[in-house]
Amino acid sequence: MPLAEKESNPANWVESRISKTSDSMDRAFDEGLTGHVVTERTGKRVRLQDGSESVEFVSCSYLGLEEHPALVGAATEALRRYGAHLSSSRNRMRPVYLGELEELLSTVYQGNKAVAFTSVGNVHLGLLPLLGSGALPSYPVSPGGVTFIVDRTAHASMQVIRGILEQIGPLHRFDLADQEALAGILRDCGAAGRTPIVLVDGVGSMGGLIDVVGLRAALEPYGGHLYVDDAHGISIAGPLGGGYAFEEFGDQLPPNVVIAGSLSKGFGGAGGFALVPGDADVRVLRKFANPLVFGHSIMLPMLAADVAAARLHLSGEVAALQQRLWHNADVLDALTGGQLVNAGLRSPVRGAHYPTEEAGFAAARRLRAAGVLVLPAFFPTVAKGTGLVRLALSALHEREHLETAAEALALTPTQD
Repeated sequence: MPLAEKESNPANWVESRISKTSDSMDRAFDEGLTGHVVTERTGKRVRLQDGSESVEFVSCSYLGLEEHPALVGAATEALRRYGAHLSSSRNRMRPVYLGELEELLSTVYQGNKAVAFTSVGNVHLGLLPLLGSGALPSYPVSPGGVTFIVDRTAHASMQVIRGILEQIGPLHRFDLADQEALAGILRDCGAAGRTPIVLVDGVGSMGGLIDVVGLRAALEPYGGHLYVDDAHGISIAGPLGGGYAFEEFGDQLPPNVVIAGSLSKGFGGAGGFALVPGDADVRVLRKFANPLVFGHSIMLPMLAADVAAARLHLSGEVAALQQRLWHNADVLDALTGGQLVNAGLRSPVRGAHYPTEEAGFAAARRLRAAGVLVLPAFFPTVAKGTGLVRLALSALHEREHLETAAEALALTPTQD
């Protein structure tokens, strides 16, 4: 089929996505607005391959733990003890760090059970089919089966496995802003005798905090389950860094909730984890979650660093870093007149949204010229035809970094 005809009549979601996407990302690479090659780093200052230095608002290490001496030392010691890698499925052979990490995470999460995966995406791939099949003992499903209900803005790592989930039960997408539509889907599930399973983010990667408490309550009358990808929320909230969703639930895991968390962002290390209530759930995951059964553990030096990071969470050091992060968020909000996406929210993500891609490009160019690296986003990350520059805040940012970014954004004052 000729390319032009394929673009007008896409055969599948991949072709549809490609046909609707402009060349904006290619242009951003060509102009040096993204794809930065870093040769060294100190705090939030990075040296690029061309020899220039910039302040970066790209990394999602919101607390700056990746440079902490405890993590660096742990990774170095692991290399000395084991070499670069222990090449085996975790069910066959594993380094001592894996069990240590899961035990420490369980302490962070008040005795609930954490199972470590190599990524949050692999948590989704391994756990969600089991959840939908009723295989996890703590999450019963109706004999009539399940219906998956996926927020349209949920992370791409959940969207991409919709086809797999549809092999287990019907799937609907919904808009969080349309609560009546969600209520209608839930009523239909109840009438059909199906268990609803809602999939959402906790902290949105491009903006927003999801009302996980309200969603959990809405599901309860229908015996439904809530699955929260809180990748961007882990470590930034809670006295032990349990994260946004866990803190919203009162530092506990409600019986109809699963939390998927990242160890690669605020946590400071690498990997992902699933949080479930009991050992029986863990046994099912270790036996049937394909990424665990047929894949490696987290790379060994990073697994040791994860253990060190978990200990910092339990020591109280993370709580002090959270305060610095939120101070920086408050400063940037004040400098930009509260006009950024997420202004005033306890989210480490800030963004400037533009009605056109060209306006987004212009903002990214101004920031780049000022020595500030950001993440320029276009469709399909944001709505078609629009642009956004995302700033990921860190406890390590200094006031001068925030002032430079605010000045380069050059936001027009809002009119009363």
